[in-house]
Amino acid sequence: MPLDHDMLNPPATYEEKLHKLKRLVQKPNSFFMDVRCSGCFQISTVFSHAASVVVCATCNTVLCQPTGGKARLSVGCSFRKKVD
Repeated sequence: MPLDHDMLNPPATYEEKLHKLKRLVQKPNSFFMDVRCSGCFQISTVFSHAASVVVCATCNTVLCQPTGGKARLSVGCSFRKKVD
């Protein structure tokens, strides 16, 4: 029974599907992101697995709500992952 890929150099698509502790190099699934408010277009830094409601500092609109896992962004908000 042949393997689909090399065990020492698995493809990135295969690694993303694995559990965070069973990857070749362990890394968390969570990240920080820049969220742009749909009302005033100000950028705020939000954790991807936020456990509380995050509101914009200037216009007090809700940016994201917790869901028990990843936070759900409000309609109209855009985001990008922060790089190290």
